[in-house]
Amino acid sequence: MEFYIPTETGEFLAFCAAAAATLIGLVMLFAPRVAFRAAGIGIAEGRRGGLAEARSTMGGMHVGLGLGAILLGQPMVYLAVGAAFALAAFGRILSIMSDNGGTLFNWIALAIQAVLAILPLAYVFGLI
Repeated sequence: MEFYIPTETGEFLAFCAAAAATLIGLVMLFAPRVAFRAAGIGIAEGRRGGLAEARSTMGGMHVGLGLGAILLGQPMVYLAVGAAFALAAFGRILSIMSDNGGTLFNWIALAIQAVLAILPLAYVFGLI
């Protein structure tokens, strides 16, 4: 198996979204406190369940999904990356609407998630 960086624009943008997923996952996997602090999320003293959740679900899942897409380079794997980010953006929209979560951080994160969803989905569906 050979690692390659795509040269076609659409696939390269999908590749970049997968790389971003991997990077986000690595930060959550190895520095969850830093990521939580940046997001304004606190961990209760003496309760480490939140850190385990961050490292596994928010870190490991992103790394696995992103690396899988990067290493396999198949449209259906890029579809999974786009769908994951689209549903994450949908969840953030629900939070903004239902939980009074219209903070600056949530709006910026929503914009980033929307872009990271659009890039691979546009490639898979032949729009770019």
